[in-house]
Amino acid sequence: MNIAAATIPFVDLTLQHQPIQTQIEQAIQAVVRQGDYVLGQALTEFELAFATACGAEHGIGVACGTDAIALGLQACGVGPGDEVILPANTFVATLIGVLRAGATPVLVDCELETGLMDLAAAAKAITPKTKVLLPVHLYGQMVSPRQLLDLADAHNLLIFEDAAQAHLAERDGYRAGSVGIAAAFSFYPSKNLGAVGDGGMVVTQDASVAQTMRSLRNYGAPRKYFHTEYGTNSRLDTLQAAVLNVKLPHLAEWNRDRNQIAQYYDALLQPLHSMGLVPVTNQSSSGHVYHLYVLRVQDCPLTRELIQEELSAQNIQTGIHYPIPCHLQPAFQNLGYKMGDFPQAEQLCQEILSLPMYPGLTPAQVERVVATLKDLLQAYPPAANTQLCTPVMAN
Repeated sequence: MNIAAATIPFVDLTLQHQPIQTQIEQAIQAVVRQGDYVLGQALTEFELAFATACGAEHGIGVACGTDAIALGLQACGVGPGDEVILPANTFVATLIGVLRAGATPVLVDCELETGLMDLAAAAKAITPKTKVLLPVHLYGQMVSPRQLLDLADAHNLLIFEDAAQAHLAERDGYRAGSVGIAAAFSFYPSKNLGAVGDGGMVVTQDASVAQTMRSLRNYGAPRKYFHTEYGTNSRLDTLQAAVLNVKLPHLAEWNRDRNQIAQYYDALLQPLHSMGLVPVTNQSSSGHVYHLYVLRVQDCPLTRELIQEELSAQNIQTGIHYPIPCHLQPAFQNLGYKMGDFPQAEQLCQEILSLPMYPGLTPAQVERVVATLKDLLQAYPPAANTQLCTPVMAN
C-alpha cells in the first residue's frame, strides 16, 4: 500500500462546484445588484422549485434544518402535551427540534439492517398523547411510506418527515417530503443539495401550515409590524437560495452518481462480508440517494477504531454517523432513558463506519478504499485479534 497516495476525502465539494462555478458567481452577483438579501426573489423562486421537486405544494426556507423541524412542528399545531415518536439513532437536531417545539419526545429503537426507525417499536410506543410520527430518512433512504401511512392512519397521527439526508429520495412510489403533512430539509454544505453556508426548508401540501410557517420564521408576523404569533428570526438567505437555485437542476444527476458509486462499493465489498464488513441494507434500489455510504463492522478481526486509524494512515478519510445515540447523550439524560433501552440503536452506534461518498468519486478511488480494507483484514488474522472485537459503550 502506498502511504504517499493522494488523499481520498470523505466529501469533496470542489468537484461539484467547479463545473457550475461561473453560474454560482453570477447568481450571487445578481442578488448583490438587486439588494434583496432577505426574503428576496431568488428565495421565492427556490422555494417553489424545491417544493415542486419534492412533490409538495409549498416550500418555506429557514435558517437551518433544526429550525425546519422545530418551526415545522409548531406550524403543524404540535406543542406542549403532544408526544412525538422519533428514532434514538439520529443526529441530535431531530430531538432538539422536537424539544424546541415544546413537545414530548418519545424515542424508539431502529432496525439493525437499515438503521431506519423500527415501526413495530413505534406502534408499541403510541399513547393517547401521541400526535406525530417523526421518521428520519437516514443516510439517504426513506422509511417505508406505505408502512408509515398505514400506522398513522390506524392511530390518526400526523407524519412529519425528517428528510435532511434524503433530498429527492424515493420509495414505494413516494418522494421524500411528499408523505406526511410536512417535511424538514437541511441545506448544510455537505448535504446532497448543499448551500455555501447553513440553510433549511419545510415543504408541505397544506396551505395553512405554509402560511403559519412563513409567519413563524419572520417574528410571527404575517405582515410587517403585525405579530400574531411568538415567532423567531429564521429565514433562508436570498444569497444561499440563489446558489441552491443553480445547483438544484443537477441534483438528480448527482444522486444517480451516488447510487452508482454505492452499487460499485456493494459489489467490491461482497467478498468482505464473511470478514465482518457488511453495508447497511438498501431497501429502496435506485430510490436510495446515499447521502452516506455506511458499513457495519461486525464479528470482525479489527475494531472500527483500528480500521479508521489504518485508513487514515493511508490518506482515506472516514466518519461515524453517529457514535452515541440520542438517549445516551449527556444533554438529554433528563428524558429518563438509560443504556439498554434501545439495544439495536446502541449496537449500531458501535458498528457503523461511513466511507467516502460524493458525486465524482471515481471507480479507482472506490477500488482503493476497498483494496485497503481487504489488505487490513488479511494482515490481522481473526485468531490473533479476537480481543479487539468487544465493543465498549461509555455510561
